[in-house]
Formats: sequence, structure tokens, C-alpha cells
Amino acid sequence: MNVSFYDFSVWIFPILIAITFHEAAHAFVAHRLGDNTAWQLGRVSFNPIKHIDPFGTVILPAMLLFTHSPFLFGYAKPVPVNYRNLNHPRLDMVWVALAGPVTNILLALAAALALHALPFAPAGSAKWIFDNLKNALVFNAILAVFNMMPIPPLDGGRVAVGLLPRPLAMPLARLEPFGLLILIGLLILLPLAGSQLGLNLDVISVILRTLTGYVIQAVLFLTGNA
Repeated sequence: MNVSFYDFSVWIFPILIAITFHEAAHAFVAHRLGDNTAWQLGRVSFNPIKHIDPFGTVILPAMLLFTHSPFLFGYAKPVPVNYRNLNHPRLDMVWVALAGPVTNILLALAAALALHALPFAPAGSAKWIFDNLKNALVFNAILAVFNMMPIPPLDGGRVAVGLLPRPLAMPLARLEPFGLLILIGLLILLPLAGSQLGLNLDVISVILRTLTGYVIQAVLFLTGNA
């Protein structure tokens, strides 16, 4: 639990920006494709207050950070989308879902590109700026990869529902009310059960960490930081 104010200060901005832009992107694309639900609620906004979920945006990431969790993530208030209002509901649902993770990848690229400007930063603040940019790169990569898990209501689940043939899409869509419980089971309960049996069942976290590492390496390579 030995986390200083400095540690907090170099994570809070990356987390707030990543989650705010992620949710605003969902709302903006839904608006552009015919559904004004989120627009009318003021969710097409870069104001973090519009998107903050007290537990998912503040308490959960803080708990994971303070307990030195190997995997850090968070979430915001879900953007309400009435898919029946979209111009082409099944296909447009895919674009709305993809908007969040794609935005996080763009933010990761922007953070990595900004690393090249560090030589021009004041000496006294260069380390703080570097740590913010590094954490922005890492957290945006984590958020993009985590959200593309093919489990509704995560974005990857909604992409799968939109692309799969209807006989496969409908059973997957019906899992949405249980999505959070499935994630808790896969990421927390299964590894705990495995540890009691002397088995390493932390498979999903390992896959997520591996994929996140590949994304970070690709971003660093594309921005000339590799």
C-alpha cells in the first residue's frame, strides 16, 4: 500500500483521459449513425464528470494500483445506445463498439509520439511528464485490449454479436446481463480456485497481458520509439 501522491498524480490524468475519450467516442459515433440518446444526455463530451463512475473510474483502479495488481483497468458509466435508432442496426452496432478501443489506440499513439518532445520539457518536470505519457500508453493499450474481449457488454462482445451469424449471435447477446459475473469468474474466482488446488488457472490475465505487450510494442515501433 506504499503509494505516494506522486504515484497517484502520474496515473489519475491518463486514466481519466483514456476513459473519458473512450466513452465520448461511443457517444459521438452513435450520434453520427442515427441514435441521439447519448447526445441528448450530454455524453458527447470531453468533460470527465459526464462519464465518471465512482467505483469503476476511481475506486477500482485505485484499489488495483494500491495493491500492486499485475493488471490495471477501469471503466466509466456505460454510454446508452438505442440500437434500433441506428441507420443499419447490426453493422452500426459494430462501429459504435469499435469506436472506444480505436480511440484508446489513437491516444496510445499520441502519447508515444509525445515522448519525442521530452527533450524540450523543463528539466524539473520532465520525469513527471514522461511518467504520465508512459502510463497513458500503457493504460490505453490495456483498455483497448480488455474491452475487445468477446464477452458482452464489453465492446468485443458487441462486435462479435454484430458480425456473427444470427444463430451464434443471439446466444452470445443473451449473456450480456451476466457479463460482469463472467469476467469476475474468469479474472478473479478461477485463479483463486486454482491457487487452492495448486494449479495456475490465471489464463485470461496472462493472455491479456501478452496481447497488451504486443500492442505496446507495436505502438512504440510505429512511433519510432522501439
